[in-house]
Amino acid sequence: MSDMDLGSIETEMEQTRERLATTIDQIFYRASPKTIVRRQVDEVKAFFIDGNGAPRTDNIAKVAGGLFGAVALIVVIRKIVK
Repeated sequence: MSDMDLGSIETEMEQTRERLATTIDQIFYRASPKTIVRRQVDEVKAFFIDGNGAPRTDNIAKVAGGLFGAVALIVVIRKIVK
């Protein structure tokens, strides 16, 4: 092997090492609990608030209706069981 071959191999290994380090950093960032929680909070906010900051009343009404229905069902079941 010539010095040029060794030099190019060393350069390629260093570049691969740097790409691998960057990939590992990205994986750790994406898998960190704070990042996961932040992503989930952003998803919930996006469900209830549009991009302009206005509430999404249709989604809010759906959730409120579901909660009301669940509470009403529990109340009815408790009265029947008594």
